[in-house]
Amino acid sequence: MKILSILDRYIIKKFLGTYIFSIILIISIAVVFDINEKLDKFLDKKAPLTAIIFDYYVNFVPYYTNLFSALFVFIAVIFFTSKLADNSEIIAMLSNGMSFKRLMKPYMISAGIIAVFSFVLSSFIIPPANVTRIKFQNKYVRDKSVEYASGIQLQVDKGVILYIERFDNKTKEGYNLSLDKIEDKELKSRLTAQRIKYDSAYHWELYNYKIRELQGMREVISNGDKIDTTLNVVPSDFLISVNDFEQMTTPVLYKYIQRQRDKGIATVGDVSITQFEIEFHKRFASVFSAFILTIIGASLSARKVKGGMGLNIGIGLGLSVSYIMFQTVSSSFAVSGTMPAWLAVWIPNLVFMAIAAYLYSRAPN
Repeated sequence: MKILSILDRYIIKKFLGTYIFSIILIISIAVVFDINEKLDKFLDKKAPLTAIIFDYYVNFVPYYTNLFSALFVFIAVIFFTSKLADNSEIIAMLSNGMSFKRLMKPYMISAGIIAVFSFVLSSFIIPPANVTRIKFQNKYVRDKSVEYASGIQLQVDKGVILYIERFDNKTKEGYNLSLDKIEDKELKSRLTAQRIKYDSAYHWELYNYKIRELQGMREVISNGDKIDTTLNVVPSDFLISVNDFEQMTTPVLYKYIQRQRDKGIATVGDVSITQFEIEFHKRFASVFSAFILTIIGASLSARKVKGGMGLNIGIGLGLSVSYIMFQTVSSSFAVSGTMPAWLAVWIPNLVFMAIAAYLYSRAPN
């Protein structure tokens, strides 16, 4: 018994072919608009043509392709299924005894291929490519890298709280440091220094330091010009930019979030650690969105209507745009602290899963 019939292969070919075509069409338009928007900056900063092509646009295409993958899936399903329905091909399939459930088999296989491909891209391939793309943007378009931080406070170890008044990443130096060790809610020691310098691999140098050790009612004070120490913290723990999570593979992103939570870091400047959590959960939620939107698109456009393909495509675009807007709105609730990041990311999927179930029940049989 064949796993895939000729009809299955025909639908899979149509699905994936339309998906790839929609990507080429829309991304080509996006590249043209992006070039038009950034051309003056490229010329002003004398960006090399090779860097524009290979460092920026070669990495631009997969990033935005994956970012709007759900939209491309929806458009592809709506377009080619409406065309099948308009040509009475779906009516012929159902008239020969094929159920709509059986018809959905090649759709789900196609959605599975796209979902796996999208997850691998977002988790392991695009993040390293984003390093090159964002480095180009910071140099030739707009620099969003973070080189300064102030009011830094975090837990570097259990009961050990670090505070740095300000830190300059260009010189790797910070000023007015304090390191408090607390046991059983009591301060046991405090180290202060006028200047601190990062060397490498958790190695720091402290200048003009003073150490106060509290031993009951007795206090022991020592000081000096310079001391080397090891702190479980690196500048990247508190120098966080809005683009950082885009440059991390999924395993690295997970470890980073855990590390920041352990240190008690919630927000640095305008960047919240919740944004990193949202990105982490989105990479998994997008896998299921491919199946949900495929069911909605197929169920919606399988019936031949008087309005033709135009009506189905219009409804499909409306639903896809509302899905993307819903994702954006729900994510903002997570950033503001109104709801957990995982819930904010999965709410659009849950709502559209209900829509998919309703439309599936109304699909032609």
